[in-house]
Amino acid sequence: MENKWYAVYALILGIVSFFTGELVTFIMLGFILMALININTTLKRNAERTAASPMQNPLSQDGGDGP
Repeated sequence: MENKWYAVYALILGIVSFFTGELVTFIMLGFILMALININTTLKRNAERTAASPMQNPLSQDGGDGP
């Protein structure tokens, strides 16, 4: 999902929270949403890196320097 949709959802929730008097809850949920978006972005970036260049398993039985 693109970032513009997050802004649309935040705007809608902000309007609803203004009329219901839950502004502090809205702000705290905004912080949680930003943290989750950052975690999701980081996980996606790491998954793409891993898929592009997989690391060699150090415990593999491929005839390395082990005993």
